[in-house]
Amino acid sequence: MSVKWHRFNGVNAMEQPGLDNRHRDRNGEIARKHGNTFVITLRKIYGQSFAPEFADSEKLAEVLHKMDEPSLSKLIRDHESGDLEGKIKKAR
Repeated sequence: MSVKWHRFNGVNAMEQPGLDNRHRDRNGEIARKHGNTFVITLRKIYGQSFAPEFADSEKLAEVLHKMDEPSLSKLIRDHESGDLEGKIKKAR
């Protein structure tokens, strides 16, 4: 599979066939379920490099559509596996 990097809204993002559509489809579902979660809570789960362009005080719903590809992929992976909700509860 070919992978290329491009700049989107000032952020380097990885482009892979089919990945963008899957992300777009999941963004709405993640935002509805976890949109009030603060970035700082997600950094407790994924590390300080998670969504580096956003402040700790911003909510997921505010930044989800602008998030870098590696951070978004982590969220989607845990959401699809059913682990995201439990990880968020544990981190709060």
